[in-house]
Amino acid sequence: MKHVDDLSRETHLRVPNALRACRLSPTEWREGQRQEGLVLGGLAWGWGGDSSGLAALDTPLLVSTCPFADVWVTQGDALRCGQSGSVRWQTDGQWAFGQLNLPEADGALEQTAYRAYRDLFAALDDCGCPQLLRLWNYLPRINADGGGLERYRQFNIGRQQAFMDAQRDPFEGAPAACALGTAGPTLGGLSVRFLAGRVAPRPVENPRQVPAYRYSRTYGPRAPTFSRAALADAGGGRLALLVSGTASIVGEHTVHHDDVVAQTLETLRNLQAVIDSAHQGGSARYTLGGLQPTVYVRHAADAVAVRQVLAQAEPAWRDAPCVQADICRADLLVEIEAHAFAPGALL
Repeated sequence: MKHVDDLSRETHLRVPNALRACRLSPTEWREGQRQEGLVLGGLAWGWGGDSSGLAALDTPLLVSTCPFADVWVTQGDALRCGQSGSVRWQTDGQWAFGQLNLPEADGALEQTAYRAYRDLFAALDDCGCPQLLRLWNYLPRINADGGGLERYRQFNIGRQQAFMDAQRDPFEGAPAACALGTAGPTLGGLSVRFLAGRVAPRPVENPRQVPAYRYSRTYGPRAPTFSRAALADAGGGRLALLVSGTASIVGEHTVHHDDVVAQTLETLRNLQAVIDSAHQGGSARYTLGGLQPTVYVRHAADAVAVRQVLAQAEPAWRDAPCVQADICRADLLVEIEAHAFAPGALL
């Protein structure tokens, strides 16, 4: 199951602090099959992770998906660990990975999101890696009513306000991100994981879609704070493409209501559009099959159909891991996030 980007180990070893990603099974993780490098952290799906910075996500895995971890590894010399408020983090001085699990007071998701991001920004300052590259947000009952306003929209208010109060751009400079509704450890509150660096990434947008941070008030009093993807210099002459959660949205509206097959195909078109847009920002070249995806499916019964569509459209995705989760809009049935590395430089 091990997957590491395609550059040779020799290239990695020549460049200090190069960043890369591995997708490992629990057995591969325990046996140390990470090549050489230091583990900044990662996300463990369907198992508990351990004390090495892996953040557990006890969400249902679908259609024979086995437990796995997406692990972020650096070629730095040493790691420094710390805690800033609710955030635990590890850094090599060039890259950082952090996580928080914050209990939610009754009816106070907006305040909980604000506190989470306030602590996150403090952690970025403390660890010396001030630039957010990628965020993963997980909260229970994401589409439920939270006292007159959908909970995801409450989350967006708190998140955006924290960005603004920290004097960070919640619009054109927003990082790549996703926000999902999950079970497991997030049941009692908000969980956030992040990847950060010393140098700001280059945001990537999708010309088929309105930028999320420019959504109209149809989708809430505050717009979501993320870009469709981010391009980051990963060291070693490579660029990392970090793709946000992507779904069946054209313009700013959901399309193909109640049709999971059509939504999956539209999501693939949007992913290709993000790849094409990324090619305008750097010399690295990516393909759909070269992305390392995670597929979120709202209804477990739809997972087989989603997997079949993906396998037909891109054979490399025939075993793409599928996770059951609620998507940020109640009418969205599937969402895909991904990352990839390729040789190249920013233009």
